[in-house]
Amino acid sequence: MNTDTTQEPSNMLTLSKAVATEYDYLLQTDAIDFIGGLVEQFGPRLLQLLNARKQRQALVNAGSMPDFDPNTAAIRNSDFQVTKIPTEVLDRRTEITGPVNRKMVINALNSGAQVYMADFEDSTAPSWENLLDGQHNLYAATRRQVDFTAATGKTYQLNKKTAVLMVRPRGLHMHESHLLLDGEPIPGCLFDFGLYLYHNHKTLNAGGSRPYFYLPKLEHYHEAQWWADVIQYAEASLKLQPGTVRVTVLIETLPAVFQMDEILYYLRDYILGLNCGRWDYIFSYIKTLRNHPEKILPNRNEVGMSTPFLAAYSQLLIQTCHRRGAFAMGGMAAQIPIKNDPQANAAALAKVKADKQREANNGHDGTWVAHPALEPLARAIFDQVLTGPNQIKNQAPTARQSPLNITAAQLLEPPTGNITEAGIIDNIQVAVQYLHAWINGNGCVPINHLMEDAATAEIARAQLWQWRTHQARVNNNQLIDKVYLQAKFGEVIHSLKIELPTKQHSSLVKAAEILQQLVFAETMEDFLTTPAYQELIRL
Repeated sequence: MNTDTTQEPSNMLTLSKAVATEYDYLLQTDAIDFIGGLVEQFGPRLLQLLNARKQRQALVNAGSMPDFDPNTAAIRNSDFQVTKIPTEVLDRRTEITGPVNRKMVINALNSGAQVYMADFEDSTAPSWENLLDGQHNLYAATRRQVDFTAATGKTYQLNKKTAVLMVRPRGLHMHESHLLLDGEPIPGCLFDFGLYLYHNHKTLNAGGSRPYFYLPKLEHYHEAQWWADVIQYAEASLKLQPGTVRVTVLIETLPAVFQMDEILYYLRDYILGLNCGRWDYIFSYIKTLRNHPEKILPNRNEVGMSTPFLAAYSQLLIQTCHRRGAFAMGGMAAQIPIKNDPQANAAALAKVKADKQREANNGHDGTWVAHPALEPLARAIFDQVLTGPNQIKNQAPTARQSPLNITAAQLLEPPTGNITEAGIIDNIQVAVQYLHAWINGNGCVPINHLMEDAATAEIARAQLWQWRTHQARVNNNQLIDKVYLQAKFGEVIHSLKIELPTKQHSSLVKAAEILQQLVFAETMEDFLTTPAYQELIRL
């Protein structure tokens, strides 16, 4: 371990924390200079984009609802197509996602899925150690030099045939506090994107592949245009053939669903398709419409993809993508195997099967799973429906065909359902347990047989804020106010302390404090990871 707490690897950026010797090669001057160039060129513009988010949110808070932009109607009515999809990713019927620890990287690449999305965002707590270890693991994986030996002695290594690797950098709002420009944290997305691209583009090209990315949490086509410019600049800096880098964009915010054509258009030289990031999308629905009591959602387990506003979102994404020659990827199945309860496991798998059948029959080109055990089930369903590698051509309407008659009102319509005490307790449990894990460096947590990440925890805490703020009532007519929620917090924390060893109680209490600050705040914090990051970086 280097002993210096502050280093100066280049004239542009400074490190604020030591780097373990095994990761030194990642942060040599040339790599840091490349990232520094990205930050200097695009950091100021990113700040403007983030400020524009706040301005648009203020308009929604005041009553101006999201809608299709009349100023970009010409793009929506045009005949543009995205650039040709590379052969190696024409078939994406199953994709697996997960964090970037070594065991997960190997298991995901070996899972049988066509794509592994290595996630620096929702399922990775961005501690300095996690980020560098993740980049280290992906560096090794692209060179087929990654293996792992568990404490039990079991060894893991790559199969001959593996999934195509795609990397999800952090969202535009997240900072990297361990790498500074003029004393200020740099954008986390540029660190994640830049470091992976710089170190691996030559190896990927030599192996007949290329750098692929998943871009999260975009809210506006201006943000897509920013990413297009970042990619163009990065390719030119590295002397790559234009269009070498390819991306898929997650439509996981409510504002973005009204701008899918525009997002595809501004990224048309790089984009492969769009993905239904359903859990973040539900969270974004609550967050965007936070000031409107008529938009309250019921228990999160009642908000499924058959719900009208989510069904409309999925259907509009499919037609929009196929009209442009792009992939329309389905959403995540968060279930994990229930090994000690065959009946409960069968019920969980039945839910997954129904969800994947709906996606395949509606026209999605592929889908996501969180656990390797679900890959064969999802694959079998898409195998039954797909007559080729995807459904783009056989489902694509002509370029001049009118889009589905899906209105803004349909995309904004809240579902009906119940708010129950069990739902409230579940939200508190999930959000507290997830935050507890996150501030201790783990961003992907199995809770109640579901793989919870930041997106599902966000739904849980946002619902608690929404229900309290708008004085919703439990189905027994109990008012959901601060006093009631404080009592439920007390019950949950007491039960969790019984389950956890004493040495973890202090961080559990800290997690509960963070959550209560978020739930009882007068205004909704945009992301729970923002205040939690201050605890994480102390690791």
